[in-house]
Amino acid sequence: MQMNNIIIGRLWRWFWRPSRRFSLGAIFIIGGIAGIILWGGFNTFMEFSNTLTFCTSCHEMEAIPYAEYKKSVHYKNASGVRVICSDCHVPKEWTAKLLRKMRATNELFHWMAGTIGTRDKFEAKRLELAEHVWASMKASDSRECRNCHIYEAMDFHKQSRRAARKMQQGIEEGKTCIECHKGIAHRLPEGYEDD
Repeated sequence: MQMNNIIIGRLWRWFWRPSRRFSLGAIFIIGGIAGIILWGGFNTFMEFSNTLTFCTSCHEMEAIPYAEYKKSVHYKNASGVRVICSDCHVPKEWTAKLLRKMRATNELFHWMAGTIGTRDKFEAKRLELAEHVWASMKASDSRECRNCHIYEAMDFHKQSRRAARKMQQGIEEGKTCIECHKGIAHRLPEGYEDD
């Protein structure tokens, strides 16, 4: 027992003994504080990049997709519930959100390159952009839609007969939201043909 105390004491003194400039303990403390500050800053920016202000800060998004979204039921409706860009385009779960943000760097590249810098350029790429989003949503089983829309909470008796029938058919066939609900917040691309 006494030998253990001696060893622990020596390790403790070695840990805190100054090197030329800092002790190992001071380095860990400074590193820990720096890590907390960096992690906090990173998370703060991740959350800021999910705001409507950030999403519409470039001309391309404000002039075209945001203008369309403002005419949609997701922007203004009888219940007063509003979703923003990140509610549909960014996962809530942290790991999936981080992966989505990493993929967004490609979008930043195209923004800087001016790939969609004018209405004509945007319209020329609209189908390709939409298909990419639709494929992503289908692959995640429309995860972002399901953050708000839950089959078990739907009252089919309050839906129109056609909507209730189609919704129940979709559930039975195992369809995901985006397979039937394209063009909800944004205009469908020219040349898009529904199956």
